[in-house]
Amino acid sequence: MLNDSDITTPLAPIDRQASLGELAYTSLKESIISGQIVPGSKLTVRSVAQALGVSTTPVRDAIVRLSGEGALVNLGPKTVVVPVLTIATLDEVTKIRLALEGLAAFEATPHIEDRDISFLEETQSGINQAMDKAQYADVLRLNKAFHFRLYTASQMPRLVALIESQWLRIGPSLNDLYPEWAVHRRGVSNHQWAISGLKDRDPTTVRAAIENDLRDGYRRLSNLVLSRQGEAASP
Repeated sequence: MLNDSDITTPLAPIDRQASLGELAYTSLKESIISGQIVPGSKLTVRSVAQALGVSTTPVRDAIVRLSGEGALVNLGPKTVVVPVLTIATLDEVTKIRLALEGLAAFEATPHIEDRDISFLEETQSGINQAMDKAQYADVLRLNKAFHFRLYTASQMPRLVALIESQWLRIGPSLNDLYPEWAVHRRGVSNHQWAISGLKDRDPTTVRAAIENDLRDGYRRLSNLVLSRQGEAASP
């Protein structure tokens, strides 16, 4: 048991407010990345604070950080919106994602463990079941878990952080992939291809599977974005 004489280094008191700010940021970021908040959604400091069960100060700090990262756009002093995807942003983000996520998949393969593969298989099974039930929020949450379990296995935390920054911008728009992707199961075939490559410890195959997954998503999203822009431009 420690007593006063055991503590030779001064200890700074825990800043509970700062801790809450970090927790609020992490929670809100996760909701955005995993597509739990759709594009165009308006968020107020008060509504987010009530949802998280915290005061407005840590939420305000979290919103400021996420706005600086491009995940939210200010509408007023207390209101932000999840931005709607444009074709220019989609093109840029997809090019960056192909480079970063392809690299993460490649680097993860030599480090992958059997327990990681089991997790990916179980997660994919959950995705399939959620699609069967048209529970697309669960599909998106599990899809995020699938990708980031793979990327984290790369043992390159800075690379994973860079990937997260791109998902902050694209995550909400992944809602637009459904229900079409639930019918054609394009993502399922790409994920199964990646799992097969991981079992063979074939980094080139795993990289190709993930890159194909991103390109399939791009084709679907770009068609939707261009269609909406055309509708908006119509008299």
